[in-house]
Amino acid sequence: MSQPNLRRSPLPVRNGVNATRLRIPLSGPWPTVHAYVLEKFGHLDAAGITARFDAGEVVDAEGTPLASTAPLGSAEFIWYYRSLPAEDPLPVTESIIHEDDDLLVVDKPHFLPTTPAGRYVQESLLVRLRSRLGYDDLIPIHRLDRGTAGVVLLSKRPETRGAYQLMFERRTIRKTYECVSAMPAAPESAAPFARFPVTMRSRIEKTKGVVISERVPYPSELSGRSLEGRTGRRRRRDQTQGANSSSRVELLTAGRSPQGRDVGHFRLTPHTGKTHQLRLHMAMLGLGIINDRFYPDLWDDAPDDFGAPLQLLARTIGFDDPLTGSPRRFTSSRRLSEQPAQSHETHT
Repeated sequence: MSQPNLRRSPLPVRNGVNATRLRIPLSGPWPTVHAYVLEKFGHLDAAGITARFDAGEVVDAEGTPLASTAPLGSAEFIWYYRSLPAEDPLPVTESIIHEDDDLLVVDKPHFLPTTPAGRYVQESLLVRLRSRLGYDDLIPIHRLDRGTAGVVLLSKRPETRGAYQLMFERRTIRKTYECVSAMPAAPESAAPFARFPVTMRSRIEKTKGVVISERVPYPSELSGRSLEGRTGRRRRRDQTQGANSSSRVELLTAGRSPQGRDVGHFRLTPHTGKTHQLRLHMAMLGLGIINDRFYPDLWDDAPDDFGAPLQLLARTIGFDDPLTGSPRRFTSSRRLSEQPAQSHETHT
């Protein structure tokens, strides 16, 4: 008899959401699996936990329901469906750009998370699409921040998913973003943003549990070195590191936004993929993206203002298809709301 796959859920996707997996200690002071789960999560919903066991809704790796009397050690992993709170629908809509046997390419709106997180489960791109299309194996190959709109690739089939994921690991994906930033005051004789295009290089670190990324200084003698991770050579742990992020920033247009402010419309090409890299690099230039709640200053938490989305858009994704070798390119049809209505193009 073959052994069950301890990572693959024995329960099907329900309402677009995967069952939750929990690892159970094989020994300890708890007489039953139920007693362990109660001690770990009973402060949240003790009655609900017991009701799940009694209803046969908690299963082992083979899908066999576990009674509340099942002794500790009878299952190393259990699966169950979480009780989900009611969610107010987000007033935004995703659209499908392309679909084939292996890929689903979607134009994600602002404010919609790519995957379930925090208070957003049903109101996430992944769960919406699973529920709408019935694709239980659908998985995003990469993610966009909740505040960022634009192109997202999703895998439909586990059999070919690894080939597409490898493109991101090897950085063979070609991506461009666009953003809108307020223009600082400048002498009328000065050409707007004459310094562009420019490439920003920095060291960015993200601490788990902290919402913002941080720019970390490093010695000037390391500034000309290859980006960390590009050399293929293993570094000593105590060795000072240089830049680990790089973005090209080009000015597309400069002019007056529909809201009446002087703005610049930029194309951003990331050469690396650090968390919040583009947002941080624009803030470092003194050109924080309009409606950015994190950079250059962290705003107080507040309800979403759907009339003021972050002015950042994942415009294009291009790659050579790993299955066919054919070049592919997908483009968002969205327009940033602060993009200059009447503007002049600058030469980059």
